[in-house]
Amino acid sequence: MLSIGLTGGIAAGKSLVAHRLVELGAVLIDADRLAREVVAPGTEGLEEIRKIFGAEVFAADGSLDRARLGTLIFADQKLREQLNAIVHPRVRSRAAELSAQAASDAVVVQDIPLLAETGQGAKFHLVIVVDAAEDLRRRRLIERRGLSEQAARERITAQASREQRLAVADVVLENNGAEQELLLRVEALWKERLLPFAANLARGARAQRNGPAMLFPADPSWPAQAQRLANRILAATGERGIGVDHIGSTAVPGLEAKDVIDLQLRVRSLGVADDLAPTLAAAGFPGLPDISRDTPKSFDPEPEHWRKRFHANADPGRPVNLHVRVEGSAGANYALAFRDWLRADPKIRAEYLAEKRRVAAAHASDVSTAGYAEAKEPWFTEAAELALEAWKTRSGWQPPRVDFGKA
Repeated sequence: MLSIGLTGGIAAGKSLVAHRLVELGAVLIDADRLAREVVAPGTEGLEEIRKIFGAEVFAADGSLDRARLGTLIFADQKLREQLNAIVHPRVRSRAAELSAQAASDAVVVQDIPLLAETGQGAKFHLVIVVDAAEDLRRRRLIERRGLSEQAARERITAQASREQRLAVADVVLENNGAEQELLLRVEALWKERLLPFAANLARGARAQRNGPAMLFPADPSWPAQAQRLANRILAATGERGIGVDHIGSTAVPGLEAKDVIDLQLRVRSLGVADDLAPTLAAAGFPGLPDISRDTPKSFDPEPEHWRKRFHANADPGRPVNLHVRVEGSAGANYALAFRDWLRADPKIRAEYLAEKRRVAAAHASDVSTAGYAEAKEPWFTEAAELALEAWKTRSGWQPPRVDFGKA
């Protein structure tokens, strides 16, 4: 089952996107609807609201006066937090129940207005944010919902900032133009990414990658993408995962790289790594059993120190290599040291980039990236190994305690 978190600022167009996804075949779980259900007459949630807010937020028939309650909470952050503490846990519990009922190959979309505020992004395979300019959203609130200018501003200010929402977004759907433009983006996303992602999850298969290896200018968003992915991995693995590191070329600012995020999950043993394989597959990172070790480096007489488990992305929209290695092993430490060396030494960074460009050009007609990866190995053994060891000695390098995860 593919689990999607859908959010956006008030009046951004989130409901339109949700409606179209349902038409295309998604299963929708609407947090706003659930928020009404958990405080319906006769519920424990409604009685808790009565205890905190009193009779003034109730209508004559005993139902909740939502307009009055909204006026209070959007003007008072403390009251808003009190209400959220009543409603949000109940909504999450009910959403989990509904999600568990979906078919294994379903695309389940949870429409959550306060997804960014409540820190729920890591529990989804993808987060979609519907985005629109603030002045346009304010105008929509005034024209379509009859709010005053002040009320519209209060509603917008009460939510997460645009920057906070974009920070949790894997996909951003802009809605500053005609509705049809937005709907076309939704349909393309469904066909090109969501359906293939769901199919890959159901089969436990990696998304197809086509060659050849292509180098791209450094993308400043790579570290943020890595952090979102790491958060999902850590949420899935729980206490069995020690930490996740962003490694490889995309972790080095300014370095050209293939648009593939390399991550390293550190665990206590390869037994734990094997136990985690189904969990990682369900989280969107199926294992590739044919890759079980790194190439041992010539200065290490113990090849077993380089054993690992390798996983990759089921998401066709974000290539990922996930290396699962034992905490403190030679392979884990080498990945971290090489990354830190490239970050610290402009000379070796330039040498490595030149080698990457040379090998990419030599394999420009390949149908996969395998030849590119294999052709780089001699550079590591002939040019980089001893120099890296010398740099570690000079700099006093020690493995970082953690990139993302548990300190």
